[in-house]
Amino acid sequence: MTEEFTIIDKEDIALLKFPTTDVLDDVDEIKTRISDINRALSLGNLEHSKIKIFFEDDESKKIVDTTVWGVTDKNVMLKQGVMIPIHRIYKLF
Repeated sequence: MTEEFTIIDKEDIALLKFPTTDVLDDVDEIKTRISDINRALSLGNLEHSKIKIFFEDDESKKIVDTTVWGVTDKNVMLKQGVMIPIHRIYKLF
């Protein structure tokens, strides 16, 4: 799956545009995404561990290797106030 994703720097995410549609349509995948986000948040806050976030903006699929600092009901928050909408995330690991 990773071959279709391009690596992006965290700082460049703020420049991206995100559509309102969800990249996932399977209910189980959506549930897995939420549990993965919560696990990433724990790893980020407790161990400052980086994880890979696979997501898609309005142009292409991307990967960022970063630490998750917070989660709202709609966004995953990274350092410096950078956010990725949850509905645009495929997976995290």
